[in-house]
Amino acid sequence: MVTPVVGTLRSTATWPTGAKKVTPEWRPSANFGERKNGARPTLVVLHYTAMESCEAACRTLCNPDNEVSAHYLIRKDGHVIQMVDEEKRAWHAGAGTWRGQGDVNSRSIGIEMSNTGFVPFSAPLMDSLEVLLRGIMARWEIPASHVIAHSDFAPERKIDPGVKFDWRRLARQGLAIWPQEGDAPADMRHFVKAATDFGYPEDVAPQTVLASFRSRFNPTAVGPVSARDVSMAQSLARDFGIDQTRNGA
Repeated sequence: MVTPVVGTLRSTATWPTGAKKVTPEWRPSANFGERKNGARPTLVVLHYTAMESCEAACRTLCNPDNEVSAHYLIRKDGHVIQMVDEEKRAWHAGAGTWRGQGDVNSRSIGIEMSNTGFVPFSAPLMDSLEVLLRGIMARWEIPASHVIAHSDFAPERKIDPGVKFDWRRLARQGLAIWPQEGDAPADMRHFVKAATDFGYPEDVAPQTVLASFRSRFNPTAVGPVSARDVSMAQSLARDFGIDQTRNGA
């Protein structure tokens, strides 16, 4: 078992002027490596632990036999634990692609949140997440559009952080994005084109992409693709899609 040591880490070195700060508890994980091919963090990936106990999750993420880790873990009471330095490649993402690129581990910072997936995320946890995100995004110049769900790039394997996570709250703080709604035909082909233009993987079944998209942007929706699904996906593709990113928008 790793002995907790409180220290000043790279994650607390710089913060936006006037911003609140967190000082994580340092519990180093052995499960990390160097970012490949000179990659730097351009994404933040949000996860839930799917475990009742944060301590159990921490042990799992620090156990070398498990070959899994994250940069940060946030407890329900808002306490933040850091396990991997931000400059290093944590093993939290696994297989998947976002905006046509793989090896998400090399391009991201991973944040695990203590939640089973069946209940709302606690207010103290969300408060700490907002503070942590502001620091990470400022340090690495990561835009709000690059804060994503595990389920976004791995929709065939993952569903976290799930329908109970409050993406709208993050968007109101400028820490994530939220699409506009408009008029659009309820057509699956139009939805898939917009969703993949935004960044979702192209080699995934349309219904799987729809389920992943809804878990983040339209969590109460059921049944066939709706006009709301399509209009929201088109809004995301228009404002934050792959072409816009390449053009520097």
